[in-house]
Amino acid sequence: MSVPALSPPATVRRPGRRWWLALGAAGAALLITVPLTMSARAAVPPPPAGYTLVWADDFNGSAGTLPSGANWIFDLGHSYPGGPPNWGTGEIQSYTNSTQNVALDGAGNLRITPRRDGAGNWTSARIETQRSNFRPPAGGVLRIEGRIQMPNVTGQAALGYWPAFWALGSPYRGNFQNWPGIGEFDIMENVNGINSVWGVLHCGVAPGGPCNEFNGIGANRACPGSTCQSAFHTYRFEWDTSISPNQFRWYVDGQQYHQVSQNQVDAGTWNNMTGHAGYFILLNVAMGGSFPNGVAGTGTPTAATQPGVPMVVDYVAVWTRGGTPPPPPPPGGGGSAYGTLQAENFQQQSGIGVEACSDTGGGQNIGWASNGDWVRYNGIDFGATPARQFSARVASGAAGGVSGLVEVRLDNVDNAPIGSFAVANTGGWQSWRTVPANISAVTGVHDVYLRFTSGQPADFVNVNWFTFAH
Repeated sequence: MSVPALSPPATVRRPGRRWWLALGAAGAALLITVPLTMSARAAVPPPPAGYTLVWADDFNGSAGTLPSGANWIFDLGHSYPGGPPNWGTGEIQSYTNSTQNVALDGAGNLRITPRRDGAGNWTSARIETQRSNFRPPAGGVLRIEGRIQMPNVTGQAALGYWPAFWALGSPYRGNFQNWPGIGEFDIMENVNGINSVWGVLHCGVAPGGPCNEFNGIGANRACPGSTCQSAFHTYRFEWDTSISPNQFRWYVDGQQYHQVSQNQVDAGTWNNMTGHAGYFILLNVAMGGSFPNGVAGTGTPTAATQPGVPMVVDYVAVWTRGGTPPPPPPPGGGGSAYGTLQAENFQQQSGIGVEACSDTGGGQNIGWASNGDWVRYNGIDFGATPARQFSARVASGAAGGVSGLVEVRLDNVDNAPIGSFAVANTGGWQSWRTVPANISAVTGVHDVYLRFTSGQPADFVNVNWFTFAH
């Protein structure tokens, strides 16, 4: 799913435009609607040899409930606030957080279900991970995987269906004008019920540029064995920094069908999409838009399109392999603003404690933060390219009505904050979520303070780690 913020709806790209002519006739010839079939659910598999699990959601829970708010953000309406209309793609549905559109099924799966009301208005759902720093360790590999059954509908009844499993560069949050430079990995896309999976990279500038926007650099293939619609398949993306040149790879059921190497684009383009804090993962089912319309050769959805057929997601998991983890900051501080800054590695604090952390990766977190408390991190290097975003992994078991701000201040705890975000109860003192915030542009080396401000005297937040992004 691309999000070209600067493009008018008439010109937004869809991945695979160069395949539209080849697929249009085939797609139109598929006239059979297949009822939904379910495969037995599979738990998140154990880590492959040499890999470590860093994040996962198995979608366990009671039928008819929403997926975990600690893991997922629910996108709503027809755009991000201040973002391009129709999500920059021309899709027509309105996204909701209603369990009619997005819910667990009680059997270990998530269902995202497009629906049409009596007036012809479509609704669906789009969710994205709270965490936005998925990237490989230096010299290692990142592996993002999902086991998914596409909406089991084909032919005329499928026109306009656009399921996707993808990832966007973290600097897109709150900016919306930096696509495609910050990078987009389309791990699985499909339109109009065609038995094909598309894998696409978006990068550089639009239109044109090194990634041939708005098309992207993509490939597609039929799902192995059973069709993409009639069965679950495993879709995987790998970002490999253990080889030179570095490489992106796409797989379906373990079979590689696409790759992009570092030397296929210029160094600046590669650095812009790989040099920031990382990526967040998205799942959605759009209706209509430039990609399904281009393949169909007509506007979609149509009166023949069948509502109510879900994309079913068994699990999403992220693993990493190898690499050399960055050393902890020395006692005197230091380190890059764009790495993961562990909150407990402060050089000075006021009112703060440290405790064992149950978040992914374990370790420790700082806690007992209340109004006026602070921590200092010496000599954090922001480099020559301005940082414009801050994000932190936080948890709160604060009582109802208790909330506060996590503020970033530079060089003196009493200086004005360069940015902040609000936090209230997240479900518990070890119920973690990643919260982003925009900040004033920062370059150079600074002492960084996290200061905690609240209108109530009670403790209101724990912090596991934080990071900055361009």
